[in-house]
Amino acid sequence: MKLSELQPATGAKKRRKRVGRGVGSGHGKTSCKGHKGLKARSGGSVPPWFEGGQMPLQRRLPKRGFTNIFKKRYTIVNLASLDKFEPNTVINARILQEKGIIKKTGDYLKILGKGEISRPLVIEAHSFSNSAKQKIEAVGGKAVVI
Repeated sequence: MKLSELQPATGAKKRRKRVGRGVGSGHGKTSCKGHKGLKARSGGSVPPWFEGGQMPLQRRLPKRGFTNIFKKRYTIVNLASLDKFEPNTVINARILQEKGIIKKTGDYLKILGKGEISRPLVIEAHSFSNSAKQKIEAVGGKAVVI
């Protein structure tokens, strides 16, 4: 077999339907679109979600839940990530963002007790978990609620 002898499989190549090229072609006049109606118009096609005038699915299904506009968004930080600071450093959301521990500050900052802390730190946050507060005070630090 040579490169010049290669051919596509039988039936793989199909001739293009040339519409609107005269009555004798069999695809003339209305160009295979029939008479009138939406699909006969230029740019006329039914959107995929159209159900023929039946009540659409997105209107048949019930609405669920709601969005609470008063929801408090907490940025969470674990104690393990605070252990790299120098002793007696005052830590707040701005400092944590500068050091890259948190990407952006939410509405509130919460400290959780996962991990250990080995040096006394003064931590300013909006809330603390009980375990975090105990671990901070156990090493001589202060948990200041803003």
